[in-house]
Amino acid sequence: MNSSKGRIRIIGGEYRGRRIAVPDRADLRPTPDRVRETLFNWLGQRLDGRSCLDLFAGSGALGFEAASRGAARVVMVEQDRSVFEALKKTKAIIGAAAVELLLEDAFSYLKKTPERFDVVFLDPPFRQNALPALLEALCARLAPGARVYVEAPAALDAGESWRELKRARAGQVSYQLLERR
Repeated sequence: MNSSKGRIRIIGGEYRGRRIAVPDRADLRPTPDRVRETLFNWLGQRLDGRSCLDLFAGSGALGFEAASRGAARVVMVEQDRSVFEALKKTKAIIGAAAVELLLEDAFSYLKKTPERFDVVFLDPPFRQNALPALLEALCARLAPGARVYVEAPAALDAGESWRELKRARAGQVSYQLLERR
């Protein structure tokens, strides 16, 4: 787990300053500190009582940050077994009781879960070009007023069904906060 990518830190809340080990995987891009800081400013810093879904958990930076900031429940879905094992270790080390980890494909999870979420983090591998299909599949899983964070190589035109609340860019990454119309 101690890889060339090293560790990232949780930047706010109960676990602030704790470090998360990042598995050495070519397509794993942990959301940088400054992007997470902007995102959680957009969301209002605290997520008390909210239910969150981190659909492509990867390093766990977004999901663990949400748990640190008071989310009542954070479901983290990851399909890569070695990355999933790293998430389990991190959860145990920081004691993130609000986090539920699932070793599963994102689309399969969305099809079978009846749950609805207040905040969803979508940061799929860029090469998949999966965002349009994910946004469509996600609609039935959103609570009223839910916010969806999207990270991609370029800004996403989500279509008329979605309203863009915020948009920014950091280096090679565009990120947006969306709301279903």
